[in-house]
Amino acid sequence: MSYSEWFKTHGEKHKKIIEKLSNLSDEEIIKYFRFENMVKKEPSFCPLYKDNKKCHDIENLNCYLCACPNFRFDDKGFKKEEKKTLFSYCDINSKDGARFEHNDAIHQNCSACTVPHNEMYIKKFFSRDWFEIMKRVCHTV
Repeated sequence: MSYSEWFKTHGEKHKKIIEKLSNLSDEEIIKYFRFENMVKKEPSFCPLYKDNKKCHDIENLNCYLCACPNFRFDDKGFKKEEKKTLFSYCDINSKDGARFEHNDAIHQNCSACTVPHNEMYIKKFFSRDWFEIMKRVCHTV
């Protein structure tokens, strides 16, 4: 699955959950997206949920901004670096991010980064329209 396909599919899942929660306050919606709650109530949101596994090993993981607003991707690639194509990177160059290089591709590895998964950060960018958040901050969406 390409980055774009995943992004669109994930955004649609997010939208359905928000529609279901339309009677809740913004604060309640943010709380709903806490990992422990999502595993129980939205098991199809993430393939890791079936194994009760987190994508990031942090205590208070919140899944609202899954697909970080700082993550940039281009399925065709941004540029060549030596003989490899850069397909994704971190726009804020997080100190906890890393690059994953494989064969002829370079991808961003966000597994150690916690930036978009804490509730203070989510509140800063919060919108009930996940796609709108991504459009505001992602230059490639």
